[in-house]
Amino acid sequence: MVKRDAGVAARLRRAGAVVLGKASLSEWANFRNVKNGWSARGGQTRNPYVLSSDPCGSSSGSGVAAAANMAAVTLGTETDGSILCPSSFNSVVGIKPTVGLTSRAGVVPITPRQDSVGPMCRTVSDAVHVLDAIVGYDKLDAAATRAASKYIPHGGYLQFLKKDGLRGKRIGVPNVLFQGLGEKQMRVYEQHLGRMRKHGAVVIENLDIGIDSQDIVSYEWTAMLTEFKLSINEYLADLSYSPVHSLADIIAFNKAHPIEERLKDFGQQNLILAQNTNGIGHVERARIRLLKELSANGLEKLMKEHQLDAIVAPEHYASNHLAIGGHPGIIVPAGYNEKGVPFGICFGGLQGYEPRLIEMAYAFEQATKVRRPPMFKL
Repeated sequence: MVKRDAGVAARLRRAGAVVLGKASLSEWANFRNVKNGWSARGGQTRNPYVLSSDPCGSSSGSGVAAAANMAAVTLGTETDGSILCPSSFNSVVGIKPTVGLTSRAGVVPITPRQDSVGPMCRTVSDAVHVLDAIVGYDKLDAAATRAASKYIPHGGYLQFLKKDGLRGKRIGVPNVLFQGLGEKQMRVYEQHLGRMRKHGAVVIENLDIGIDSQDIVSYEWTAMLTEFKLSINEYLADLSYSPVHSLADIIAFNKAHPIEERLKDFGQQNLILAQNTNGIGHVERARIRLLKELSANGLEKLMKEHQLDAIVAPEHYASNHLAIGGHPGIIVPAGYNEKGVPFGICFGGLQGYEPRLIEMAYAFEQATKVRRPPMFKL
């Protein structure tokens, strides 16, 4: 039981929203490494387009609820890919804001360096209306929201819903992010790049982002294990009631209440690894410093050298690069594969680039009108 609404929930209520309930998610924001969309509380979340396909995570239920018309709008949280991936897989629009643009107060955490809260909705317009309602300073997440408040434009974000929002934009295509795609999917993305050019964008292909995603994941993971333990213990200490008061309690609870007797440690490897950490030491500080360097020498350098307004990437493939720098991304429905499973396209930028990303995402959506309702295929 929490003492108060989360900061973003309080802002939504003040804006007149009716909160229907909590969406299911991959357990502990996917930090308990089990199947995407599964939690002991909510069971298995299913993709409404193809029920047997991956709903992705961790904000699985938010993507599904928006896609299946169970709610007008939803919120998701992202540490690395958890808004972008389920938005892509469920054919909805997801905005992963600059870290600190929206409050994380009251949100089950992983790491304050990367955690962000954003809308997941059926249209760019809906998502931007929600973003306008939830951004801003929160004394319960003071440092991050104060720093990011400088990015909030006078007059809000709705002014950037422009049908000609692609005109004059410089959009980069990091070639490594498009490797390994299927032939049909790659052909669809190439058509979309052509449409961007047709609508006035300068699309620069075959760019080298300079940083390997696997390096990011390796350094990110070391830091995240320690940060998760510290953050989750702090979160639990602020509850008015809970049967667990620490990460150690969570691990013990899962062992005492297994899904099946043979699954006492089901999906607990990450939790146990985090529990075995001992705070932010010299190793963790070194990893965090390296992550900042990877961001500076990767995405940030690429965008500044080529004077880009955005990069584009398939699905959630840019999430690592956006996550480590606290940078924003917007995913928009882009198509469906041979089985009818959706995939999206991501516009990513530097901190505070939300206005220009909204312009591009809205113009792309209006030019393509890709999204269709789910068919609930088996």
